[in-house]
Amino acid sequence: MGETADIIITNGILITMDESRPRAEALAIAGGRIVAVGDAEGIAPLAGPRTRVVDARGATVLPGFNEAHIHIFPGSVALDQLSLAGVTGEAALRAQVRARDAAAPGPGLLIGKSCDYTILGTERSLDRGLLDEILPDRPLLLVAPDHHTAWANTAALTAAGLLHGRALPAGNEIVMGADGLATGELRENAAFGPVEAIGPTGGREGAGLVTGRDPEPAPGTAEREADLAALRKGLAHLASHGITSFQNMDGNPYQLDLLSELERRGELLCRARVPFHFVPEMPLSALDTASEMAARHGSPRLSSGTVKLFIDGVLDGWTALMAEPYADRPDWCGEPRFEEERFHAIIAEADRRGLQVAVHAIGDRAVNMVLDGYEKARAANGPRDSRHRVEHIEVALASDIPRFAELGVIASVQPPHPPGQAGLPLEPTLSRIGKPRWPLAYPWAALRAAGAGMLFASDWPVSPVDPLAGVAAAMTRPKWDADQPDNRQTLMQALEGYTLAGAKAEFREHEKGRLAPGFLADIVVLDDDLEAADPEEFPEIRPVLTICDGAVTFEDEDAF
Repeated sequence: MGETADIIITNGILITMDESRPRAEALAIAGGRIVAVGDAEGIAPLAGPRTRVVDARGATVLPGFNEAHIHIFPGSVALDQLSLAGVTGEAALRAQVRARDAAAPGPGLLIGKSCDYTILGTERSLDRGLLDEILPDRPLLLVAPDHHTAWANTAALTAAGLLHGRALPAGNEIVMGADGLATGELRENAAFGPVEAIGPTGGREGAGLVTGRDPEPAPGTAEREADLAALRKGLAHLASHGITSFQNMDGNPYQLDLLSELERRGELLCRARVPFHFVPEMPLSALDTASEMAARHGSPRLSSGTVKLFIDGVLDGWTALMAEPYADRPDWCGEPRFEEERFHAIIAEADRRGLQVAVHAIGDRAVNMVLDGYEKARAANGPRDSRHRVEHIEVALASDIPRFAELGVIASVQPPHPPGQAGLPLEPTLSRIGKPRWPLAYPWAALRAAGAGMLFASDWPVSPVDPLAGVAAAMTRPKWDADQPDNRQTLMQALEGYTLAGAKAEFREHEKGRLAPGFLADIVVLDDDLEAADPEEFPEIRPVLTICDGAVTFEDEDAF
């Protein structure tokens, strides 16, 4: 311990995630690594004339948060779009949309995000007729919080060529009315992607979700710089919430290239892992792109190596794939986005290439199909430490719960997502699931009891990116009825889900996710003691200092 530190953090309550030293008071950073962890007296001699000493004032210090399921490009762009979070009722919706139209007038598409399925109540749904009344002469698109359903007015549907319907891939739907015209409800990305494409960004931020390919036409210099500016803003937003790493869950070479450019400019504030999104229209050879992305980007700051797929949609839009019919739609189970045999062949080939696979699977039949695919890939290619993932797992079959641990599959779940959490309404989700399935809906307790590796995330911009709000949601989740299992998590389980578990998911637990000597200096200092606070207060607790790779990426200057 003779090395002079660049930064010392002292007088803190360090929750280290390191079993050999779970708690500490201070640490020292040099050359982008943690060089010492211990008590304040032992760390103090590492200070030199140029060392910055940070007094944590008895507050919690943690490994930097690892946001292991987000959509960085759409989330970054959404920061400048109209948010309808918390808006209820036609009058309030009308006021919000018209106010944004007045503040940013013009003929271009107006987009509103986080529009609840029940914004008009449980008895009435949005349609183009109402949206035409609100904004008749300008294209309007309202997007649900889960980003799997949107509603468009007639001007938007006409401009996107959707008013009379269009053939779409399985699992996507333009809802048609009795008059032979679109009602305005668009289910899944292939349905509303064409509307986003007429917007101010040309839908470039959504290409990694909608097509998995680069934007067409190729962005020019001005468009590229606008996209870089949006990502800078998004990265700063993450850093302000104590996030030092994120794992994207959509991707294409263009998005990875933008982040690589920011890395070259010294502006990549967070470590990033970006997948290749394989969509149903692609041939199996498209996995060459995933392999190339992995080979080309493998720096400590930016990496690839994951293939992302969607096998189904969401419960609220009846696009999740269920083993038995929806409780409120007894003739419908949803449909898979991929034919099952082909889906399993894609997983097996990705696994053969040594790529990690992450699949969005919300319905119980969807989860089952994914686990079957992982099991078949293991049989075909031999067992390995693949760390394949299932994203969301909002309903599961009891027989599938033990398979996560048996197959070494990571359960990636989002604490803000269950109905009734983080301001979300109970309906229509609970009625879609049906009470008999509630015990295995969002089954965190069952997964943990069965030994599954679990990580927590927000799915930003579906939910706010704040990890502390996610920790609070994990710890305070209410039951829907007395017979439901208690799915609440402990503080340490929740913190691990946002730190060390994320590092494990990207094969980097040997250097990330802990406050330990030799580990990367990715650290967040909070303004309060988490262990002394009520979890309900966690969303009010803020980061005051975020450090990534030994450099300060966010600082609340009023705190020091």
